[in-house]
Amino acid sequence: MERIGFIGLGIMGRGMTHNVLKAGWDVTVWNRSAARMEEFISAGAKGASSPADLAAQCDVILICVSDTPDVEEVLFGANGVSAGVKRGALVVDHSTISPQKTVEMAKRLNAQGAAFLDAPVSGGSEGAKNGTLSIMVGGEAADVERALPVLQACGKTITHVGPQGAGQTVKLVNQILVVVNQLAASEALLFAQAGGLDLAKTIEAVKGGAAGSWMLANRGPQMIVRDFRPGFTIDLQQKDLRLVLESADALGVPLLATSLVFQLYRTLQAQGLGGDGNHGLVKALEQMMNVELGKNH
Repeated sequence: MERIGFIGLGIMGRGMTHNVLKAGWDVTVWNRSAARMEEFISAGAKGASSPADLAAQCDVILICVSDTPDVEEVLFGANGVSAGVKRGALVVDHSTISPQKTVEMAKRLNAQGAAFLDAPVSGGSEGAKNGTLSIMVGGEAADVERALPVLQACGKTITHVGPQGAGQTVKLVNQILVVVNQLAASEALLFAQAGGLDLAKTIEAVKGGAAGSWMLANRGPQMIVRDFRPGFTIDLQQKDLRLVLESADALGVPLLATSLVFQLYRTLQAQGLGGDGNHGLVKALEQMMNVELGKNH
C-alpha cells in the first residue's frame, strides 16, 4: 500500500484527510499551523516537520491549500516538496489555483521525475467531511488510475477531464455555475418573501425541477434561517472568481453575471463579511431592498 502525505488541513483538507485515514491508508500530515496536525496524529497519522520531510516519506502527496502562491511555496519554497520528493512519486494538488501556473509547476516536478495531477474539488465542507466531493482531474491517465484508490476515499464523482491544467479549468467552470446559481437563489428567495410565500415550502416545491441547483437545495435552507457559517468563505470565493475573470480575459470570453457577483461580493468584503459563507451573497441584495431574508415578512 502506498504511503500518503497530506499538506493543508483547513476547511476542505481536514475532512479529506480524516477520510483517507478512515480508509486505512498510512498517512503523514503537514500544516503551516502545526497545532492543526494534532487531531490527525491522535487519529493515527504521522506528523512531518516540513513539506520536504513529508515528501521524503511518501509515495503520493496530496495538497489542499488556499491560493496559487501557497501551492508554489509548498512545492518550491524553502523545505518545499521538491526538496524531498522521490523519483516516481505522485503529487496531487486539490487546491483551486491558476491553470497556467499549474502547468508550469507540473513541468518543474515532472523534470524531477515526479508525476503531477491537478485535482481541484467541489462540494463544500460537507462534501469533504462525508467523502462525497466532486473531483475534476487533469493529467496522465496512468497517474489518474494510480491516484484513484485514495481519491475514492474523498470523492464520489471523480472525472479525468484532460491533460495537466484541465482540472483547474473545469474547476473555474464549476465556480461560474456556483456563483451565478447563488445569485439566482438569492434573487428568487427575496422575490418569494416579498410575495408572502413560505420560504421553506417554496424551496421544497422548486428544488427538484428545472430550477433546482445544489446551491438552492443546500444553501437555500441556511439562507432562510440566516445561518451564514461557511462551507466556503466569500474571501475564498473571491480568490476563485479572480482566477475565473483573469482566465476569461485571456480567452476573450464575456462573463457578465460572474463579473456582477464578483462586485457584489466585494461590497460585502468591504463590510468585513469575507469570512461568511458564499451564500452570504444575499446580504448584498438585502441591503438594496432594506429587508432581511427570513425576517420582515
